[in-house]
Amino acid sequence: MISVYEPWVGEEEAEAVKQAILNGEISGTFGKSIPTFEQQFAKLVGCRHGVAVTSGTTALHLAVAACHLTPGDEILISASTNIATALAVAHNNLIPIPVDSEADSWNLDPDLIENLITPRTRAIIPVHLFGHPARMDRISAIAAKHNLRVIEDCAESHGATWQGKPTGAWGDLGCFSFYGNKILTTGEGGMVVTNDDRLADELRLLRNLAFKQPRFQHDKLGFNFRMTGYQAAMGLAQLSRFEEVLVRKRRVADWYTKFLREISGVTLPASCMEGRHVYWVYGILLDAGLDRDVMMTWLKENGVETRTFFYSMSLQPCLRELPNSRLKPCPVAEVLGRRGFYLPSGPKLTEAEVEHVSDLLRAAIQKCANP
Repeated sequence: MISVYEPWVGEEEAEAVKQAILNGEISGTFGKSIPTFEQQFAKLVGCRHGVAVTSGTTALHLAVAACHLTPGDEILISASTNIATALAVAHNNLIPIPVDSEADSWNLDPDLIENLITPRTRAIIPVHLFGHPARMDRISAIAAKHNLRVIEDCAESHGATWQGKPTGAWGDLGCFSFYGNKILTTGEGGMVVTNDDRLADELRLLRNLAFKQPRFQHDKLGFNFRMTGYQAAMGLAQLSRFEEVLVRKRRVADWYTKFLREISGVTLPASCMEGRHVYWVYGILLDAGLDRDVMMTWLKENGVETRTFFYSMSLQPCLRELPNSRLKPCPVAEVLGRRGFYLPSGPKLTEAEVEHVSDLLRAAIQKCANP
């Protein structure tokens, strides 16, 4: 079976974790690995501060919490995203408002933002879907015009840039995931980055149960979102090969594009003329006449693992049930959720494996088109 995603992890990571454990870096409050990882990752993104946490989901949750919005306020989010983006809003007693996708990049469509802004809108969370950077210049300009916070969901865009600026450095806050299938992984884990000194202090306070002096008297409702020291040590090992992973990811995407360029019935991922697309995964969109589920099942039976695109936030039952929910149709994101899926995309794939997957995909399309 060719896995949908296999991370590049080896002896360097194992040794780094071992040494961190031997040094007593078991929890999230001891040792040098966490602050070093935070500093190096923040520098990579182009920010002054990094705050390591337990996951990309808690990174989003913490970022929203640090803004101290009023319950019932609204945050605009990308309609095509993992449910974690919406959960970070909902679990802070706020209302997520999905914004439909662009037909080409599959990212949040800036043209739709202003029509969704109300007197209760306080922030926007654009997602850099599958590693393609969102149009952050336009999103940032609209946010500034309406005095909105910008929280970037960069879970899938490590190393991506828009107009030369890294994703994560455009907004007030940038949130990254280090889950096992991400470009840089610590198994579980995440990071919030920011250039705002006050926000950085608030993130660090809330991450660690809002401890102040006297130690066990708490003025704020905090969280235990601390990353462990040995996860940070693994992250440092991953950083040492980060650029090579990006090269491999883009090379895998180039191979797929080469082998699938002439294929009919499929839309390939858009290139990015104004930035750097890092192709976290290589996603494809099927024409309406092709049955995605049948095709994915056939590919699995022939040794190729795949994953569907995300179910649109406009259709999520759990969000529809929220008080004051005002979900509207997001036709582009809904089509993506019905007809999109991604192919094996790990950095260790060979050209021969990519060609084999491409050949099987072509055969699956012919089989579905001519049952």
